[in-house]
Amino acid sequence: MVDRPNKPTALATTPGLPPQPQVNFSHDNTRVSAVLPSGESVEVLLFGATVISWKNSAGVEKLWLSDAAKLDGTKAVRGGIPIVFPVFGTAPDHAATSKLAQHGFARNSRWEFLGKSSSESSPSAGASDASIKLDFGLSSATLDQQFKEQWPYTFSIIYSVSLTPESLTTAIVVTNDGDKPFEFQTLMHTYLRVKDISKIQITGLEEAEYIDKVDAAKTKTQSGAITIAGETDRVYTPAKGPSEPVVVAEGGETVYSVVRDNLRDVVVWNPWAEKAAAIGDFAPKDGFQNLVCVEAGSVRGWTTLDVGDAFEGAQTITV
Repeated sequence: MVDRPNKPTALATTPGLPPQPQVNFSHDNTRVSAVLPSGESVEVLLFGATVISWKNSAGVEKLWLSDAAKLDGTKAVRGGIPIVFPVFGTAPDHAATSKLAQHGFARNSRWEFLGKSSSESSPSAGASDASIKLDFGLSSATLDQQFKEQWPYTFSIIYSVSLTPESLTTAIVVTNDGDKPFEFQTLMHTYLRVKDISKIQITGLEEAEYIDKVDAAKTKTQSGAITIAGETDRVYTPAKGPSEPVVVAEGGETVYSVVRDNLRDVVVWNPWAEKAAAIGDFAPKDGFQNLVCVEAGSVRGWTTLDVGDAFEGAQTITV
């Protein structure tokens, strides 16, 4: 055989395809999970389209999920990121939503998985710039009859969960597909996991007006950073608008930064000991020491959606 000095390079040395994000179904197709090539992961329960896990590349969980949370579709999930729609809390004086249970029906409905889209990492960047988006759908056509009777409007929602190595984004698009306007509220009830609630400081809400639901729903103004030392349930309307980060620091080190898009309000919640003890699916009972809810939403007043119009809102949590 003649030795050719300029023979073609072996195929094995050509650059392969860049690593791809992986999407899997589990638990009888009731959960969808995605893993990036760099190791970060997210898991979504189709019941409620509830994000129940978000881990970094080292496998460290970023969301708090109750040990007693029901993940079988029998009730809304305690923890993760439940979706609130079309009412925040209950609204007995608001005719259109007065019949609905607390926080509405989105978190108590089975959503459809609509598909995935991903951006591949480039060979030069390794796995660091890969991302994945999971889309979920809910509409009046697929809603349980009970909820249709309680809220008889024609609508569709697309909810997207996007994972990058540094962030998790949840985005909601609500469309009025009917022949009459409707009013709604929406919120992403995010349970962030922390190591020690006594060391938490939340900034970015200075000078914001808020409703203190623990103190007779009085309207107050935030002075300085927020610390948690007892039951906390506040609805903030930040003075600086949605694009200003709300930062959660622990022991002086930033652990989460939350930026909103078209969601004007932020709820800060921690049940503390007495309330946690009274919540049946809250476990362990001292779990309040390891969570703070920073919830992006539009819940002060009502958003009116005219026929054919769409509302879009999102949050991005960066670690």
